[in-house]
Amino acid sequence: MAVYTDVSDEDLEAFVAEYDIGAVESCKGIAEGVENSNYLLQTDTGPYILTLYEKRVNPDDLPFFLNLLDHLAARGVKCPTPIHGRDGRALRELCGRPAAITSFLRGMWPKRILPHHTAELGKAMAELHAAGADFPMSRRNDLSVDGWRPLFDRCADAADSVRPGLRETVARELDVLEARWPRDLPTGVIHADLFPDNVFFLGEKCSGLIDFYFACTDAFAYDIAICLNAWCFEPDGQFNITKARNLLLAYSRLKPVSKAELEALPILCRGAAMRFLLTRLYDWVNTPEGAMVKRKDPGEYLHKLVFHQQVDSAAAYGLDPADVA
Repeated sequence: MAVYTDVSDEDLEAFVAEYDIGAVESCKGIAEGVENSNYLLQTDTGPYILTLYEKRVNPDDLPFFLNLLDHLAARGVKCPTPIHGRDGRALRELCGRPAAITSFLRGMWPKRILPHHTAELGKAMAELHAAGADFPMSRRNDLSVDGWRPLFDRCADAADSVRPGLRETVARELDVLEARWPRDLPTGVIHADLFPDNVFFLGEKCSGLIDFYFACTDAFAYDIAICLNAWCFEPDGQFNITKARNLLLAYSRLKPVSKAELEALPILCRGAAMRFLLTRLYDWVNTPEGAMVKRKDPGEYLHKLVFHQQVDSAAAYGLDPADVA
């Protein structure tokens, strides 16, 4: 489970007493995720999510994340809502970590991705991008192209022990991405981590989005590229163009995609694959001994990167300028 910090019964009860959410009945660690310690908190008024923000999260970013959730929820986006204590604060400290409680979102993430899931994802992502248009705060994406080489430098020496030749492969690709990365695409608030386990469904409909702790200000099309990587490859590694087309068409019906964004998709998809290859590589090398978290294989995103390196047009993802003209 993704639990790095244990919380005693006494500390939990004192923490929850700062809110008007009733008395604690149970608190169980949540298995998904690798960034923070997450608990399903049950009180006599209902379920909530308790999050302790671990060392990778910059405490200075937390007001952005929590204010963004308040902003999006007020505009109808289905997402967790921060619970404010009696003093009006949503952010406080527990066991030496910044911590917050958010509302519980009903639904389950899809274990088997079907084409209707990616259509719902495209719609939900477009709604998120539109709702964040007037959010007054901004946050730099530290895990975009300018941050990849410094991250790689911190784990490059171990790369070949994970996969022979990986160090040279990554170094060459970083040269290409840094030279070709688009800098003038439409930007705004993006989620930046819309993997299947962060998108909930009730039946065939999306019931909400969770885990906004990589949200930032960046190109909307980069968010799309992340989703193409995360949702449109089959378990055997094959790219599913039907799922990709459903995602892109559903998104573009609510939020038009420009010709420049479509033309940039291949390099953005390469960059998105590199971003998750590098963070997985770093975690593979640096996950603390005994941490209750399952490490994710960097090789999955190396395979996706190789696929995108062969792509020269958004038509390979099921959409071209004629579809959205």
